[in-house]
Amino acid sequence: MMTIQGCLGAFDTIYHHEFSEHLPWKASASKELGIHGVRNFFYGLIFASLGWVAWGGWLAWLFAAMLVGEVLLTLWDFVIEDQSRKLPASERITHTILAINYGVILCLLTPVLLGWAAMPTGFHLQSHGLWSWVMTLFAAGVSAWAVFDYLRSRRFRAPAKVPPLLLAHPNQRVLVTGGTGLIGSRLVQGLIDDGHEVSVLTRDKSKVAKFHGRLTAIDDLTQLRAVDVIINLAGESLSNGLWTKAKKRKLYSSRLDLTRDLVAWIAAAPEKPCHLINASAIGAYGHSDTLEFREDSPPGEPDLALDLCRQWEAVAQQATQHGVKVAVLRLGIVLSLEGGALAQMLFPFEFGGGGPMGSGRQWMSWIHIDDVVGLVGHLIDQGLEGPVNAVAPHPRQNRDFTRALGRAMHRPAIMPLPGFALKLLLGEMAETILLNGQKVLPARALATGYAFRHPDLDGALGDLLAGKM
Repeated sequence: MMTIQGCLGAFDTIYHHEFSEHLPWKASASKELGIHGVRNFFYGLIFASLGWVAWGGWLAWLFAAMLVGEVLLTLWDFVIEDQSRKLPASERITHTILAINYGVILCLLTPVLLGWAAMPTGFHLQSHGLWSWVMTLFAAGVSAWAVFDYLRSRRFRAPAKVPPLLLAHPNQRVLVTGGTGLIGSRLVQGLIDDGHEVSVLTRDKSKVAKFHGRLTAIDDLTQLRAVDVIINLAGESLSNGLWTKAKKRKLYSSRLDLTRDLVAWIAAAPEKPCHLINASAIGAYGHSDTLEFREDSPPGEPDLALDLCRQWEAVAQQATQHGVKVAVLRLGIVLSLEGGALAQMLFPFEFGGGGPMGSGRQWMSWIHIDDVVGLVGHLIDQGLEGPVNAVAPHPRQNRDFTRALGRAMHRPAIMPLPGFALKLLLGEMAETILLNGQKVLPARALATGYAFRHPDLDGALGDLLAGKM
């Protein structure tokens, strides 16, 4: 049963905490990581003791108190998790199985502890053959992670700063869809801090509890009053999961259906908004290893991303028929520790397993999340219409990007990830998102006077990772 507990715990730590949720890189998870560090320290002691040591006499009750302490730490962890993040279904199921299995372990250990209590007081060496070495393996692993988690919980001692938008026109009424996502969260908090009247359209109103300040949460457009600006960021993530037929349908429907609803609301509204800023992506250009794309460039090689982006943009443009300015924000690879492509890369790089993907020649047109927020403010202030590339001025090829990330993390970046392996694991998504790229330049942003906060990659990565390695 302890072996089952160890295997489940390792899966929960590696898959959920490190790979899926990226907890070591989220400021909001600092307290949770600290609890994990303390709990894992005691788990390591429990594994090692059950493998090799009997706690005799009154020490048996000290060991029992440590077992009960694990329960209390776990309950505290549950409370902190619910306050800081929404757990995926697989993590909740894993936690439930771990709790049940731990209860079985406590029952099975009761007679063992009574036997220890009858022994002379002291630590008595014992061996269970192969099982002792299995417990040693788990003790070493969980103890190492106790140190990792405790040290990484101290990365974020100050709350992450949200850059101000400083819009030229104060007191704007703004609706944000997708306002609890990666970009939306940073943008909504910035708008609130600037004093604007912010509404967030969300299916789960509990998610807005993380924002500091006054805003209105709605789950249906019929609840929306007049607004000046609509910022439409909602859409199913392209990089989350295999592109099955059901996933592809959701990629389209999550974008097109909501955008149609927004256009219909605009058509019926007695007071029209001035501006609709609709998200898109540089996937609208297709892919190419040789072409350079600006906003007026013809597309390269077509793929699903190109078709999806072009359809989404076409639906948004229908709002112009009702006198609304429509700007399309073609997003590149957004650099943030809270999610997105960079967060996916941090785990292998932190442990020295990072390197180029496929040939490494594919272009990565990136942008710091602070500049995404800044560009949204720029679009509103300038009243821009049409496509605007949300990318930094200096795109990099994948091999150069990974070297820069390795430098920023003080880790080697020499472990290549073959393209065929990515295709085998992730299918069409790997081909479209990871192995194909495009060199995109922010021509309109620069021409209209936007000053990038983080124009070069080394500076952007340094800003995000400073003091965290």
